[in-house]
Amino acid sequence: MSRSIGLAHTIRHDDGTSTGVWGIYTLQSAFQPIFAFKEGKLSVTAFEGLIRPFRDGEPQSPGTFFGTCPAADRLHIEALTRTLHLLNAGACLPQEASIFVNFDPSVFTDRSIADKALRDMRLVLHEAGIDPRRIVCEVTEQKSASQETLYDFVEALRANGFRIAVDDYGADESDINRIKELKPDIVKFDAHWITQLMESGAGFALLTAMVQSFENQGIRTVFEGIEEGWQLELAERSGASMVQGYVLARPELAPTSFRIFSKDALPSTGDSKASAAASPAAAKLHGRPARVFGRKVTP
Repeated sequence: MSRSIGLAHTIRHDDGTSTGVWGIYTLQSAFQPIFAFKEGKLSVTAFEGLIRPFRDGEPQSPGTFFGTCPAADRLHIEALTRTLHLLNAGACLPQEASIFVNFDPSVFTDRSIADKALRDMRLVLHEAGIDPRRIVCEVTEQKSASQETLYDFVEALRANGFRIAVDDYGADESDINRIKELKPDIVKFDAHWITQLMESGAGFALLTAMVQSFENQGIRTVFEGIEEGWQLELAERSGASMVQGYVLARPELAPTSFRIFSKDALPSTGDSKASAAASPAAAKLHGRPARVFGRKVTP
């Protein structure tokens, strides 16, 4: 079997982790936990792979890195970042956790590209020792050059055991159509948008209704960018399946400390306030005045 473009640009290290090399940049994987609500408790259920570029040993923003890459290289860079995340997940994440990896639909311009991406995924998963059923393929918000090719690719991913997530959902017409067309297993709500909705009772009611609508369709939901305790409380009240954000855990470069989590010993507490307080950042938040829909409660 031919070597994938992602594997061709990776360097394996003695601790089992891998880094990528692209031009003058060194690329590393970071992982951020995603927590699930279950019977009043929070537990780690998944991790999202995030790319962290370095130049001459100094960290660079992902936006800076991607901004310097020619459009013609984007397909190969996308493959490289997924490869890194999967190899590093196999090396330093709990074996029962799901792994979210991004797919930019704009790079899938024809069927042959989609077929090669799928072959590369299978090869990398074999090398990493990861069951495809653990993988959640996160379709980002970029427009696809060929909608038909994207739909075929998503169906091929699903047929190979992968789950599908739609990223940055914001409830405008294009987002609603994307849900109808891709029929995802998971919808990740846009962080800025859900924060706006949480600022008012009417917004929160709309948010809750959308979560319930997705749940009725068998679609699980993730609230991203949860950074304060009051947001976490409202996320739980809305019925959201999962939450992700700094109030619970920040991303960690591979090798991570997350290997300590196991199926029988995931961090969980009796309520979401206590779970959030387990992180230093969240502990400070709970000393603030109580809030309702983002506003301070006046005496």
